[in-house]
Amino acid sequence: MNIWAIIILVMAVSYLIQMVLDRRISKYSQIGIQMSGAEVAKKMLAEHGIGNVSVTCTPGRLTDHFDPTTMTVNLSESVYSGRNIAAAAIAAHECGHAVQHATGYAPIRMRSALVPVVSFASKAVQWVLLLGVIVMSYTPYLLWVGIALFGMTTLFSLITLPVEINASRRAVEWLDWASVTNYETAPMARDALKWAAYTYVVAALGSLATLLYYVGMARRN
Repeated sequence: MNIWAIIILVMAVSYLIQMVLDRRISKYSQIGIQMSGAEVAKKMLAEHGIGNVSVTCTPGRLTDHFDPTTMTVNLSESVYSGRNIAAAAIAAHECGHAVQHATGYAPIRMRSALVPVVSFASKAVQWVLLLGVIVMSYTPYLLWVGIALFGMTTLFSLITLPVEINASRRAVEWLDWASVTNYETAPMARDALKWAAYTYVVAALGSLATLLYYVGMARRN
């Protein structure tokens, strides 16, 4: 199987996973619980002794994230106010990142350290790679610079995997421990976060496949 076939396969799998994830989130959003996503987040932070992180509502759909620069857990509108198992799982997952940050979890520290570099690399890489391919027959060096930049974004994707998986594990365990979920709803929370994690796995594989494609191109020339 050549590299283009792999990239197309990864894109197809990514689309299917996103479709399944959307359906799972929609399905579990119909399963009501007593607490809102915001209440779940505040409770989880408090029970982990984290008092310097606030919970805010941010516009958009699936815009949920933890921001260590502002020390905020930002929940999308449907998650912030939603009283359902999907909202609880997503809110707890984002708080899982806050717990990682508070406990000095090594992968999230590595990812945070890479953010400034990756921010620059992601802005410049497409232009450097394009120019590198154009002038490849004259000099290979610019293409290798582009590959190095793209390699940083790939490394970031790979480091993101344990960060996201660990945050989901922390979320599921706490939801069960705090009795936010029960024997019926705990598998639902686990399933929603499992499919969310798959999106990061496919993104990392896609980035790695693209990196290998450019490396192969540079080596052939």
